[in-house]
Amino acid sequence: MNTKQYEDFIIKTAESLLAIDSPSGFTGRASDYILDTVRELGYPVYRNKIGNVIVTVDGEDNEESVALSAHIDTLGLMVRSITSEGYLMITAVGGPILPTLDGEYCRIHTREGKVYTGTILSLSPAIHVFADSSTRPRDEQNMAVRIDEIVHSKEDVEALGIRPGDFVCYDTKTTFTESGFLKSRFIDDKGCASILITLLKIMKEQNLKPAKKTYLCFSTHEEIGYGGATLPKDIKELLVVDMGCVGSDLSCTEEQVSICAKDSLGPYDWDMTSRLVALSKEHEIDAVTDIYPRYNSDAAALWKAGYDTCAALIGPGVHASHGMERTHINGIMNTLKLSAAYLRIL
Repeated sequence: MNTKQYEDFIIKTAESLLAIDSPSGFTGRASDYILDTVRELGYPVYRNKIGNVIVTVDGEDNEESVALSAHIDTLGLMVRSITSEGYLMITAVGGPILPTLDGEYCRIHTREGKVYTGTILSLSPAIHVFADSSTRPRDEQNMAVRIDEIVHSKEDVEALGIRPGDFVCYDTKTTFTESGFLKSRFIDDKGCASILITLLKIMKEQNLKPAKKTYLCFSTHEEIGYGGATLPKDIKELLVVDMGCVGSDLSCTEEQVSICAKDSLGPYDWDMTSRLVALSKEHEIDAVTDIYPRYNSDAAALWKAGYDTCAALIGPGVHASHGMERTHINGIMNTLKLSAAYLRIL
């Protein structure tokens, strides 16, 4: 199967998904995008009560089911409180690296559907005014949102309809370079969600069926720990397609697909992982095997929910995860190929 012809599609899909604000707990528009895209491709799809989007694909053999999972929720912020000067104090959703947000533009989504713009700043934002502007900690107690409205008090902000619990979504700065790099926040894991959509497009256009009945799952609470807890109950294997780690004491680069043998919860299934290693060699896919000591995935939630399901994890190498992330088209395409090989459609 020629996968190169799908490079443009996968990047355009990623760009579309990355443009949608969807921190954990505020994923409705991203789910709608997945639902509309999948329905256009002609597959049965539904959204469960917790918000996960599940696509069903008939296999050559429907006696047993497997699943691939990628998450479409992202990191984010919420309004924690409003200061007397009219700034929004924040609380993190998931684990963003807060110092990287100093100076980032953002949008505030209210429960009435209004959207305001603003900037995330240190509470000592000006070097000409504050002696500690360079040294003040960048954390929840020392950063706030400056709203792009004329406000001078808490009451002014409340008059706009902004309240604690509203979501603060910051810009992704998505860029695809001529050298093949995708630079953006939230490549984890919208890059891999785009891979799953591309797999659906490939199977539809090339009239391919996976070996077994397959669910493609787009989870919506992975960043806060329970995205995989409500996947279909009959799956025998789960292949999590999430970001691969790049950095100290790791083998993976941004051009490769990483096969994770163990994360913070413990080892992934030996047989599944060994099969993925063998498939990468058989199909000459540029892959490496790594250990992620500060990581868990949808598989963790699935196992903790009591599923009797084997699981493995793959993903493109992503640099600077939970910050200003970057991967390469080669890493994305190698992940696509290994996912296709797992389904036996490569």
